Amino acid sequence: MKVTELIQSNKETAFSFEVLPPLKGNSIEKVFHTIDLLREFDPKYINITTHRSEIVYRDTDDGLYKRISERRRPGTVAIAAAIQNKYQIPAVPHVICSGFTKSETEYVLIDLSFLGIYDIFILRGDKAKHESCFIPTADGHEHAIDLQRQVNRFNEGYFLDGTRRELNAIPFSYGVAGYPEKHDEAPNMQSDIAWLKAKVDAGADYVVTQMFFDNERYFQFVESCRQAGIHVPIIPGIKPITACSQLTVLPKIFHIDLPEPLAVELAKCKSDEEAKEVGIEWCTLQAKALKASGVPSIHFYSMAAAQSIKRIAQQVY
Repeated sequence: MKVTELIQSNKETAFSFEVLPPLKGNSIEKVFHTIDLLREFDPKYINITTHRSEIVYRDTDDGLYKRISERRRPGTVAIAAAIQNKYQIPAVPHVICSGFTKSETEYVLIDLSFLGIYDIFILRGDKAKHESCFIPTADGHEHAIDLQRQVNRFNEGYFLDGTRRELNAIPFSYGVAGYPEKHDEAPNMQSDIAWLKAKVDAGADYVVTQMFFDNERYFQFVESCRQAGIHVPIIPGIKPITACSQLTVLPKIFHIDLPEPLAVELAKCKSDEEAKEVGIEWCTLQAKALKASGVPSIHFYSMAAAQSIKRIAQQVY
């Protein structure tokens, strides 16, 4: 079943969450631990993030530095397969433009089809840390919609070079990202929603939003999307705050606002444990209000927050 079918088959608001591949050299046990904590809430699917390679410099024996490309979190496809094999929960790996060539993406799609994984989440991805703006990899895609077109062409039975391939019985279906507070590179919200509509028109089955802390931003975003002719499910993505530093870090990295009441309470916190309690309380209120409004599903960003999400889900689901 596609993600849209999974959430629509649920009588009430569905539950899903996102995990990160472990750092290179670490085991998959932390991923399994997160799933073990949250599986009681019947997740309809689990997203697995994908990360680009980054340029790093290593010392050499002659006292110089060597410039190398390293992917700190490899294994998205393998982790997706492991999750489905161990838990029988649908896995939805991210497929991104950033750091990948079209050919590398094609092999990712081939591997996923061999594994019977047909739900993916398509993103442009972040710029490299050493770049001031996003620069596509040589022979890579610049925009998520370009990557969508490659997936669509693959679904139609064609490789990049135009040769035919054996059609899968099940084509890939995919979701895309939406930004209730506007993508930081978009000149305005209207332009951002126009791009989102183009991605939906190109074949996206659903939208998952960037995290937000003010539900009104989400409701306004959904209304604007509907007025623009976007009628696919728009799934709210939320995350509980877990540390004092996130008062300034989250707005800086994700270009989002923290509502003043939340900011005031976080500013009072003397420890991360206090901030974690504020985060749980705020996110619980968010999730309850979203569920009461009838959203199709709530997607939780679980990085460093699995324990908090469990406590929230116990009160909401």
